[in-house]
Amino acid sequence: MLNAGVQRYKSVQVKTSTPGELLMMLYDGAFRFLNEAVAAFESGDRARACERIDRAHAILGEFAATLRHEVYPDLCKNLDGVYGFCLGHLVQANLHQDPEMVRDVMRILEPLREAFREAVRQVHAGEAKLEPYQPR
Repeated sequence: MLNAGVQRYKSVQVKTSTPGELLMMLYDGAFRFLNEAVAAFESGDRARACERIDRAHAILGEFAATLRHEVYPDLCKNLDGVYGFCLGHLVQANLHQDPEMVRDVMRILEPLREAFREAVRQVHAGEAKLEPYQPR
């Protein structure tokens, strides 16, 4: 019964969140999965580590797939490179059962997560405005 209530709450939360809030939920979820993968590797639970890496990999893959290169070409090119590197690094971490490689990905993504968190905060507070892309 409690699990059904939690699922309903999460469903409403997702449906009523702004795109920025959804982005932060996904980043936080990716970090939760990556931390769980590290813990699973360290405890010898390879199956759980693999499953957790797969979940984080799916989130990062979605980030890469939904970049809007036509709107922000320079930013998207840079983010695509970062996401691509992290995706490949997670595959290698899984193959080699290497928690340090997972930590590498978290170190790479942490500044992005914090930058997006600050941007979302500023937009929500009315301190910043999203401007449409203007080609030069």
